[in-house]
This record gives sequence, C-alpha cells and structure tokens, in this order.
Amino acid sequence: MKRLLAAAVLITATFALGQKPGSLKVYFADVEGGQATLFVTPTGQSLLVDTGWPDHENRDADRILELCKLAGVKKIDNLVITHYHTDHVGGVPQLVAKIPVERFIDHGPNRELNDKATVDGWEAYQKVLADGHYSHLVAKPGDILPITGMHVEFLSGDGNVLARPLPGEGAPNPACATSPLKVVENTENDRSLGMMITFGKLRILDLGDLTWAKERLLMCPMNKLGKVDVYIVSHHGFERSSSPALVDAIAPRVAIMDNGAHKGDEPGAWTIIEHSPRLKDLWQLHTGTLPGEHNVADSRIANLPGANDAGYYLLLTGHRDSSFSVTNPRTGETIKYPAH
Repeated sequence: MKRLLAAAVLITATFALGQKPGSLKVYFADVEGGQATLFVTPTGQSLLVDTGWPDHENRDADRILELCKLAGVKKIDNLVITHYHTDHVGGVPQLVAKIPVERFIDHGPNRELNDKATVDGWEAYQKVLADGHYSHLVAKPGDILPITGMHVEFLSGDGNVLARPLPGEGAPNPACATSPLKVVENTENDRSLGMMITFGKLRILDLGDLTWAKERLLMCPMNKLGKVDVYIVSHHGFERSSSPALVDAIAPRVAIMDNGAHKGDEPGAWTIIEHSPRLKDLWQLHTGTLPGEHNVADSRIANLPGANDAGYYLLLTGHRDSSFSVTNPRTGETIKYPAH
C-alpha cells in the first residue's frame, strides 16, 4: 500500500481522483526563469509548486498572490518545494507574509552545502518552518499527497526515484538505446521532488529540475510513468534535463516551459521536446533572447521582449475526460486540446 503523507488521512484512489464536476485550473506564474505553478481543484483545494526568487521588491510573491486572487484562493493548502535552489524556494519568506499557508512539503535536508545561495535559501526556508504555524511533511517516491479533487503521487525526491512502475505502466522504453548517458550532478537539481498529477484521465508531469541521469532511472529499461498529456518542462528548458529517454517515452501532447528571457530554453532541450512524437504545442513563458535559442510562435509565448514582457502568466484548464485548454492572457487566445 502506498504511504500517505498525512497518517490520519485515508484517501482511496477513487476519492483522490475526485468525482465532483468542474475543471482543474493550473496557473503558470511568470517568476522570470524560476518556478511557481498554482493548481486549484474544483473543490477549491490549492497546491502551489515552488515560489520563485527572493527580493526584486516582492515581485514574485506579488505575482503569485495576484494569481491566487484570480483563482479565489485565500489560503495555500499545500506548498511543495521541489528543491532548495534560490529560483524555487527563494520566495517563501515574502509569500508567507502575504497569504496563509497550511502545509509545506519538501524532500528533507539540503545536501548542497558548497553553494552559498542554496544554503541561504534553505536557511531562510527553515526560519519560516521554525515559526511553528505550518504543517510540514517530507515526501518520498511513492507517497500520495492528501488533497481533495486530484491525485498527486511523488515520483522522485532526495536523489531517489520510484521503485516500481505506476499502475498499468512498465513497458520497455526503446528511447533508452539512443539516449546518451550522463553523470549524476550531485546537486539539489537531482534531489527534486517530482510529481504525477492526475485529474480523471488527464495526466500532468512535473519533475522539478531533475536531470538526465535521474530521469533515466525512471525511464530505463522500462517506462515507469507511461504517457502524459502535459509535460511541465524540467529545469526551465536547460539541456541537462528533458532527455530523449524521458520526453520520447512520456510523449506529451503539450509542453509548458517556465523559462526566462535570459534563462533556460536551450536549443538541445527545445529540439528534443519539439520532436516528441505526440506533441501538438510547446508553450513558453518568455521569448528566449540569448544567442542560438529557439522559440515557438509568438502566440504560444506569454511574454515577448520589451513592453510585452509584463509578467503575463499562462492558464491551463483541465477536464476529467483528458481534454484541456491553454489560455494566453497576453493575447486573450485559448487553444483547446480534445480528449483522447
């Protein structure tokens, strides 16, 4: 039996997937190359994945707060910190000053002690937890997050990955043969909490900043995850993540990249994702402006260079039959993706 993160909460698979009508809302905040993704279930339960950067005159905390207001969220029920790099955990102190948080979930202690920015981010986060007003859970691969309205299973954490395939998965992965081997980074990236978020038949994958070596443990020789509908692009589109062994096997219908104008969106990762066998669209939070970077059409980018770089977000609206849509508030355009 899978370990539930709250010992007093017993959630059957049927209840966790939810049976009430309504749609899942997923807001991809623009935190300028960090991550902050807000999930809101039809029951009003909220899950925020990461908090963006610190400082910048409260920029990232304010942008997250604005999305919470749009979604009708007055309290963040679950806040997952995938890992302790500054662009993921840095916004915690500023955010908790603006909106209540019920529960923090992370992978346990920081083990990247040779990087001052990471240590500083970890220590600032620990000061928040020491306040004592928050529930705190340490997640391990295979754990289920107790949240009403969707099913969230952790796939990786603290350098470990899921030991067995998800139910119904485990087919051989031919992409392993042509996906180069890379060494483990031994940084917080490879300790990221990764998650499969399921809403009815809709499947969304978020692996934080997990890199090629750890991806391979999930995908080779067998594909433990199966196919997904939406891939939240790992590591902002850096080439150290999104290996062919992962991307070709999960075969997303849509990928959403939380890159910055000057961060992520590297050509190697972009090309692997663009050539994924089922991909209909790749969306970006920013136009990549560094030399050699590739970009999708402007209509699939939230923030363009110059005056159009104004903190725009992307919104995914998901349905239990696996249909979903993505809206670009900058243009007002919504693209629909049918059930499969």
